[in-house]
Amino acid sequence: MAKKTPLYDEHVALGARIVEFAGFLMPLEYTGIIDEHLTVRNNVGIFDVSHMGDIVIEGSDSEKFLDYLLPTKISDMQNFEAKYSAYLNEKGIMLDDTIVYKVNKEKFLLVPNAATAEKIYRWIMDKSSGYNIKIYDRSLLYASIAVQGPKAQKLMEKLTNYDYSKMKPFHFDFISFMDIENRGDNFIPYGKIFVSRTGYTGEDGFELIFPNEYAVEIWQSLLDYGKDLSLKPCGLGARDTLRMEKGMLLSGTDFNMDRTPIEASISWIINYNHDFIGKDALLEMKNKDHEVFRGFKMIDQGIPRHGYGIYRDNEKVGVITSGTMSPSLKVGIGLGYIKKDIKVGETVLIDIRGKKQRAEVTKPKILP
Repeated sequence: MAKKTPLYDEHVALGARIVEFAGFLMPLEYTGIIDEHLTVRNNVGIFDVSHMGDIVIEGSDSEKFLDYLLPTKISDMQNFEAKYSAYLNEKGIMLDDTIVYKVNKEKFLLVPNAATAEKIYRWIMDKSSGYNIKIYDRSLLYASIAVQGPKAQKLMEKLTNYDYSKMKPFHFDFISFMDIENRGDNFIPYGKIFVSRTGYTGEDGFELIFPNEYAVEIWQSLLDYGKDLSLKPCGLGARDTLRMEKGMLLSGTDFNMDRTPIEASISWIINYNHDFIGKDALLEMKNKDHEVFRGFKMIDQGIPRHGYGIYRDNEKVGVITSGTMSPSLKVGIGLGYIKKDIKVGETVLIDIRGKKQRAEVTKPKILP
Protein backbone atom coordinates (compact mmCIF):
# COMPACT_ATOMS: atom_id res chain seq x y z
CA MET A 1 0.00 0.00 0.00
CA ALA A 2 1.31 3.43 -0.93
CA LYS A 3 2.41 5.67 1.95
CA LYS A 4 1.17 9.17 2.63
CA THR A 5 3.58 11.97 3.40
CA PRO A 6 2.78 14.21 6.40
CA LEU A 7 1.48 16.78 3.89
CA TYR A 8 -0.93 14.50 2.05
CA ASP A 9 -4.08 16.17 3.46
CA GLU A 10 -2.69 19.60 2.55
CA HIS A 11 -2.29 18.52 -1.07
CA VAL A 12 -5.83 17.15 -1.22
CA ALA A 13 -7.22 20.36 0.30
CA LEU A 14 -5.42 22.38 -2.39
CA GLY A 15 -7.01 20.28 -5.12
CA ALA A 16 -3.85 18.52 -6.22
CA ARG A 17 -4.00 15.62 -8.64
CA ILE A 18 -2.58 12.74 -6.61
CA VAL A 19 -0.61 9.84 -8.10
CA GLU A 20 1.42 6.96 -6.70
CA PHE A 21 5.15 7.52 -7.07
CA ALA A 22 7.98 5.44 -5.56
CA GLY A 23 5.59 3.94 -3.03
CA PHE A 24 4.10 7.28 -1.94
CA LEU A 25 0.90 9.17 -2.76
CA MET A 26 2.24 12.42 -4.19
CA PRO A 27 0.86 15.53 -5.91
CA LEU A 28 1.45 15.43 -9.68
CA GLU A 29 0.09 18.94 -10.26
CA TYR A 30 -2.10 21.66 -8.71
CA THR A 31 -2.73 24.43 -11.26
CA GLY A 32 -1.00 22.65 -14.17
CA ILE A 33 2.52 21.51 -14.97
CA ILE A 34 3.37 24.41 -17.30
CA ASP A 35 2.02 27.02 -14.86
CA GLU A 36 3.96 25.53 -11.96
CA HIS A 37 7.11 25.14 -14.07
CA LEU A 38 7.10 28.81 -15.10
CA THR A 39 6.35 29.86 -11.52
CA VAL A 40 9.62 28.25 -10.42
CA ARG A 41 11.59 29.73 -13.31
CA ASN A 42 10.23 33.26 -12.69
CA ASN A 43 9.16 33.48 -9.03
CA VAL A 44 9.14 30.76 -6.37
CA GLY A 45 7.46 27.39 -5.89
CA ILE A 46 7.39 24.85 -3.07
CA PHE A 47 7.51 21.07 -3.42
CA ASP A 48 6.76 18.31 -0.94
CA VAL A 49 9.84 16.07 -1.20
CA SER A 50 9.21 14.12 1.98
CA HIS A 51 9.38 10.89 -0.02
CA MET A 52 13.16 11.23 -0.37
CA GLY A 53 15.42 9.11 1.84
CA ASP A 54 17.29 10.43 4.88
CA ILE A 55 20.17 8.35 6.22
CA VAL A 56 22.33 9.65 9.08
CA ILE A 57 25.82 8.25 9.62
CA GLU A 58 27.84 9.11 12.71
CA GLY A 59 30.91 7.81 14.49
CA SER A 60 34.69 8.15 14.43
CA ASP A 61 35.04 6.24 11.13
CA SER A 62 32.25 8.06 9.26
CA GLU A 63 34.53 10.02 6.96
CA LYS A 64 36.78 7.03 6.29
CA PHE A 65 33.77 4.85 5.50
CA LEU A 66 32.20 7.34 3.10
CA ASP A 67 35.52 7.77 1.28
CA TYR A 68 35.36 4.02 0.61
CA LEU A 69 31.62 3.94 -0.18
CA LEU A 70 31.54 6.82 -2.69
CA PRO A 71 33.67 7.90 -5.68
CA THR A 72 33.72 11.45 -4.30
CA LYS A 73 36.50 12.08 -1.78
CA ILE A 74 34.38 13.00 1.22
CA SER A 75 37.42 13.75 3.42
CA ASP A 76 38.14 16.76 1.17
CA MET A 77 34.77 18.32 2.03
CA GLN A 78 34.45 21.24 4.44
CA ASN A 79 32.06 21.16 7.38
CA PHE A 80 28.52 22.25 6.40
CA GLU A 81 29.22 21.53 2.73
CA ALA A 82 27.13 19.30 0.43
CA LYS A 83 28.30 17.22 -2.53
CA TYR A 84 26.49 15.42 -5.32
CA SER A 85 27.71 11.83 -5.69
CA ALA A 86 26.56 8.28 -6.48
CA TYR A 87 26.54 4.81 -4.98
CA LEU A 88 28.43 2.35 -7.21
CA ASN A 89 28.75 -1.41 -7.25
CA GLU A 90 32.06 -3.19 -7.89
CA LYS A 91 31.52 -2.86 -11.66
CA GLY A 92 31.25 0.93 -11.38
CA ILE A 93 27.52 0.83 -12.14
CA MET A 94 25.37 3.44 -10.40
CA LEU A 95 22.89 2.04 -7.90
CA ASP A 96 21.57 5.54 -7.25
CA ASP A 97 22.74 9.13 -7.10
CA THR A 98 22.71 11.10 -3.87
CA ILE A 99 23.63 14.27 -2.02
CA VAL A 100 26.03 14.01 0.93
CA TYR A 101 25.92 16.62 3.69
CA LYS A 102 28.89 16.90 6.07
CA VAL A 103 28.30 18.35 9.53
CA ASN A 104 31.78 17.28 10.62
CA LYS A 105 34.04 14.28 10.03
CA GLU A 106 31.93 12.21 12.44
CA LYS A 107 28.43 13.15 11.27
CA PHE A 108 26.83 13.05 7.81
CA LEU A 109 23.44 13.00 6.12
CA LEU A 110 22.88 11.04 2.90
CA VAL A 111 19.77 11.66 0.77
CA PRO A 112 19.07 8.83 -1.70
CA ASN A 113 16.06 8.78 -4.02
CA ALA A 114 12.67 7.62 -2.76
CA ALA A 115 12.43 4.50 -4.90
CA THR A 116 15.86 3.25 -3.83
CA ALA A 117 16.05 4.49 -0.22
CA GLU A 118 15.47 1.08 1.39
CA LYS A 119 17.83 -0.67 -1.03
CA ILE A 120 20.55 1.93 -0.43
CA TYR A 121 20.13 1.68 3.34
CA ARG A 122 20.68 -2.09 3.12
CA TRP A 123 23.64 -1.55 0.79
CA ILE A 124 25.25 0.87 3.24
CA MET A 125 24.65 -1.49 6.15
CA ASP A 126 26.17 -4.37 4.20
CA LYS A 127 29.33 -2.39 3.43
CA SER A 128 29.78 -0.94 6.94
CA SER A 129 31.29 -4.00 8.63
CA GLY A 130 34.52 -3.17 10.46
CA TYR A 131 33.89 0.58 10.66
CA ASN A 132 33.16 2.35 13.94
CA ILE A 133 29.94 3.99 12.81
CA LYS A 134 26.22 4.05 13.55
CA ILE A 135 23.67 4.26 10.75
CA TYR A 136 20.16 5.62 11.25
CA ASP A 137 17.36 5.50 8.70
CA ARG A 138 15.30 8.66 9.25
CA SER A 139 13.40 8.41 5.96
CA LEU A 140 9.95 7.95 7.50
CA LEU A 141 10.65 10.28 10.45
CA TYR A 142 11.75 13.38 8.53
CA ALA A 143 9.67 15.50 6.17
CA SER A 144 11.17 17.78 3.55
CA ILE A 145 10.07 20.80 1.51
CA ALA A 146 11.97 22.30 -1.43
CA VAL A 147 11.69 26.07 -1.91
CA GLN A 148 12.81 26.80 -5.48
CA GLY A 149 13.05 29.82 -7.74
CA PRO A 150 14.71 33.25 -8.07
CA LYS A 151 12.60 34.58 -5.18
CA ALA A 152 13.38 31.65 -2.85
CA GLN A 153 15.84 33.64 -0.74
CA LYS A 154 13.34 36.48 -0.25
CA LEU A 155 10.79 33.98 1.04
CA MET A 156 13.23 32.31 3.41
CA GLU A 157 14.32 35.69 4.78
CA LYS A 158 10.72 36.40 5.76
CA LEU A 159 10.53 33.24 7.87
CA THR A 160 13.97 33.01 9.42
CA ASN A 161 16.43 35.38 11.04
CA TYR A 162 19.40 34.26 8.98
CA ASP A 163 21.80 35.90 6.51
CA TYR A 164 21.38 33.72 3.42
CA SER A 165 23.91 35.79 1.46
CA LYS A 166 26.53 33.87 3.47
CA MET A 167 25.14 30.45 2.47
CA LYS A 168 26.76 29.45 -0.80
CA PRO A 169 25.20 26.88 -3.15
CA PHE A 170 25.70 23.33 -1.90
CA HIS A 171 26.11 24.41 1.70
CA PHE A 172 23.72 24.13 4.63
CA ASP A 173 23.05 25.08 8.23
CA PHE A 174 20.69 24.38 11.13
CA ILE A 175 18.36 27.37 11.43
CA SER A 176 15.59 28.56 13.73
CA PHE A 177 12.34 28.69 11.74
CA MET A 178 9.65 30.99 13.18
CA ASP A 179 8.46 29.49 16.47
CA ILE A 180 9.25 25.84 15.72
CA GLU A 181 10.33 24.14 18.95
CA ASN A 182 11.87 20.98 17.51
CA ARG A 183 12.90 18.62 20.32
CA GLY A 184 16.04 17.72 18.41
CA ASP A 185 17.73 14.37 17.86
CA ASN A 186 21.21 13.10 17.10
CA PHE A 187 21.23 15.01 13.80
CA ILE A 188 18.91 18.05 13.92
CA PRO A 189 19.62 20.19 17.01
CA TYR A 190 17.00 21.38 19.47
CA GLY A 191 14.84 24.22 18.15
CA LYS A 192 16.29 24.09 14.61
CA ILE A 193 15.52 22.75 11.14
CA PHE A 194 18.00 21.69 8.45
CA VAL A 195 18.25 24.13 5.50
CA SER A 196 20.51 23.54 2.48
CA ARG A 197 21.02 25.66 -0.62
CA THR A 198 20.30 22.79 -2.99
CA GLY A 199 17.52 21.64 -5.30
CA TYR A 200 16.44 19.69 -8.37
CA THR A 201 15.19 22.48 -10.62
CA GLY A 202 18.30 24.31 -11.81
CA GLU A 203 17.14 27.47 -10.01
CA ASP A 204 18.37 29.01 -6.79
CA GLY A 205 16.60 27.47 -3.84
CA PHE A 206 16.62 25.64 -0.55
CA GLU A 207 15.65 22.25 0.82
CA LEU A 208 14.27 22.06 4.34
CA ILE A 209 14.37 18.87 6.44
CA PHE A 210 12.65 18.52 9.81
CA PRO A 211 10.66 16.03 11.93
CA ASN A 212 7.28 15.05 10.46
CA GLU A 213 5.23 16.78 13.15
CA TYR A 214 6.24 20.25 11.90
CA ALA A 215 5.43 19.63 8.23
CA VAL A 216 1.97 21.20 8.10
CA GLU A 217 2.97 24.31 10.06
CA ILE A 218 6.03 24.94 7.87
CA TRP A 219 4.12 24.27 4.63
CA GLN A 220 1.32 26.66 5.58
CA SER A 221 3.79 29.32 6.70
CA LEU A 222 5.56 29.16 3.35
CA LEU A 223 2.24 29.48 1.49
CA ASP A 224 1.13 32.42 3.63
CA TYR A 225 4.39 34.39 3.50
CA GLY A 226 4.89 33.65 -0.20
CA LYS A 227 1.63 35.16 -1.44
CA ASP A 228 3.14 38.52 -2.43
CA LEU A 229 5.99 36.68 -4.21
CA SER A 230 3.52 34.82 -6.47
CA LEU A 231 4.40 31.53 -4.79
CA LYS A 232 2.57 28.37 -5.82
CA PRO A 233 2.71 24.76 -4.62
CA CYS A 234 4.22 22.54 -7.29
CA GLY A 235 4.02 18.83 -8.05
CA LEU A 236 6.05 16.01 -9.52
CA GLY A 237 5.17 17.01 -13.09
CA ALA A 238 6.86 20.41 -12.91
CA ARG A 239 9.75 18.93 -10.93
CA ASP A 240 10.38 16.57 -13.85
CA THR A 241 10.19 19.17 -16.63
CA LEU A 242 12.37 21.57 -14.63
CA ARG A 243 15.12 19.01 -14.07
CA MET A 244 15.01 17.89 -17.74
CA GLU A 245 15.64 21.41 -19.02
CA LYS A 246 18.73 21.56 -16.80
CA GLY A 247 20.00 18.07 -17.71
CA MET A 248 19.63 16.49 -14.28
CA LEU A 249 19.56 12.70 -14.10
CA LEU A 250 16.48 10.84 -12.88
CA SER A 251 17.27 7.60 -11.08
CA GLY A 252 15.35 4.66 -12.53
CA THR A 253 14.77 6.50 -15.82
CA ASP A 254 18.06 7.99 -17.07
CA PHE A 255 19.98 5.21 -15.35
CA ASN A 256 18.69 2.00 -13.85
CA MET A 257 21.51 -0.33 -12.78
CA ASP A 258 22.95 -0.01 -16.30
CA ARG A 259 25.20 3.08 -16.40
CA THR A 260 28.43 4.36 -14.87
CA PRO A 261 29.13 8.00 -13.90
CA ILE A 262 31.41 8.21 -16.94
CA GLU A 263 28.58 7.29 -19.32
CA ALA A 264 26.15 9.54 -17.44
CA SER A 265 28.46 12.56 -18.00
CA ILE A 266 28.99 13.12 -14.29
CA SER A 267 32.60 11.91 -14.18
CA TRP A 268 33.38 15.11 -12.23
CA ILE A 269 32.04 13.37 -9.11
CA ILE A 270 34.92 10.88 -9.30
CA ASN A 271 38.19 11.47 -7.44
CA TYR A 272 40.65 8.72 -8.35
CA ASN A 273 43.06 9.74 -5.57
CA HIS A 274 41.45 7.40 -3.07
CA ASP A 275 40.17 3.83 -2.98
CA PHE A 276 36.42 3.35 -3.41
CA ILE A 277 33.95 0.73 -4.54
CA GLY A 278 34.05 0.43 -8.34
CA LYS A 279 37.33 2.33 -8.84
CA ASP A 280 39.12 -0.40 -10.83
CA ALA A 281 36.16 -0.79 -13.20
CA LEU A 282 36.00 2.96 -13.84
CA LEU A 283 39.73 3.20 -14.49
CA GLU A 284 39.39 0.45 -17.08
CA MET A 285 36.38 2.14 -18.72
CA LYS A 286 38.15 5.49 -19.11
CA ASN A 287 40.28 4.02 -21.89
CA LYS A 288 37.45 2.27 -23.72
CA ASP A 289 34.78 3.44 -26.13
CA HIS A 290 31.47 4.15 -24.42
CA GLU A 291 28.23 6.09 -24.80
CA VAL A 292 27.72 9.50 -23.19
CA PHE A 293 24.70 11.33 -21.77
CA ARG A 294 23.56 14.29 -23.83
CA GLY A 295 20.65 16.65 -24.36
CA PHE A 296 18.57 16.88 -27.54
CA LYS A 297 16.64 19.92 -28.77
CA MET A 298 14.15 19.24 -31.55
CA ILE A 299 14.57 21.05 -34.85
CA ASP A 300 11.52 19.41 -36.37
CA GLN A 301 8.19 19.02 -34.59
CA GLY A 302 7.73 16.24 -32.08
CA ILE A 303 8.51 15.26 -28.52
CA PRO A 304 11.18 12.63 -27.84
CA ARG A 305 10.15 10.05 -25.25
CA HIS A 306 11.81 7.34 -23.17
CA GLY A 307 12.97 4.48 -25.38
CA TYR A 308 12.94 6.33 -28.71
CA GLY A 309 15.89 5.49 -30.95
CA ILE A 310 18.52 8.04 -32.02
CA TYR A 311 20.00 7.73 -35.52
CA ARG A 312 22.82 9.15 -37.61
CA ASP A 313 21.66 8.53 -41.18
CA ASN A 314 20.46 4.90 -41.01
CA GLU A 315 22.68 3.86 -38.11
CA LYS A 316 21.17 3.67 -34.63
CA VAL A 317 23.57 5.53 -32.35
CA GLY A 318 21.68 5.89 -29.09
CA VAL A 319 18.43 6.05 -27.14
CA ILE A 320 16.30 8.69 -25.43
CA THR A 321 15.78 8.17 -21.69
CA SER A 322 13.70 11.29 -20.83
CA GLY A 323 11.72 13.73 -22.93
CA THR A 324 9.10 16.46 -22.78
CA MET A 325 7.83 19.64 -24.38
CA SER A 326 9.98 22.31 -22.76
CA PRO A 327 7.75 24.97 -21.14
CA SER A 328 10.64 27.46 -21.25
CA LEU A 329 11.90 26.84 -24.79
CA LYS A 330 8.55 25.75 -26.28
CA VAL A 331 10.18 22.94 -28.26
CA GLY A 332 10.52 19.22 -27.69
CA ILE A 333 13.61 18.27 -25.67
CA GLY A 334 15.13 14.99 -24.59
CA LEU A 335 17.96 13.43 -22.62
CA GLY A 336 19.68 10.20 -23.55
CA TYR A 337 22.80 8.29 -24.51
CA ILE A 338 24.67 8.42 -27.82
CA LYS A 339 28.00 7.28 -29.21
CA LYS A 340 30.91 9.25 -27.81
CA ASP A 341 32.13 10.45 -31.22
CA ILE A 342 28.95 12.44 -31.88
CA LYS A 343 29.67 16.02 -30.89
CA VAL A 344 27.56 18.75 -29.32
CA GLY A 345 26.05 20.84 -32.12
CA GLU A 346 25.60 17.95 -34.55
CA THR A 347 22.20 17.05 -35.96
CA VAL A 348 20.78 13.57 -35.33
CA LEU A 349 17.47 11.90 -36.11
CA ILE A 350 15.04 10.70 -33.44
CA ASP A 351 12.48 8.06 -34.35
CA ILE A 352 9.20 9.54 -33.12
CA ARG A 353 6.42 7.02 -33.71
CA GLY A 354 8.00 5.75 -36.92
CA LYS A 355 9.05 9.11 -38.35
CA LYS A 356 12.65 10.28 -38.04
CA GLN A 357 12.76 13.91 -36.92
CA ARG A 358 15.81 16.16 -36.69
CA ALA A 359 17.26 17.24 -33.35
CA GLU A 360 20.35 19.17 -32.27
CA VAL A 361 22.75 17.46 -29.86
CA THR A 362 23.42 19.64 -26.80
CA LYS A 363 25.12 19.32 -23.46
CA PRO A 364 22.80 17.67 -20.90
CA LYS A 365 21.99 21.15 -19.58
CA ILE A 366 19.70 22.17 -22.45
CA LEU A 367 18.44 25.42 -20.88
CA PRO A 368 21.37 27.75 -20.00
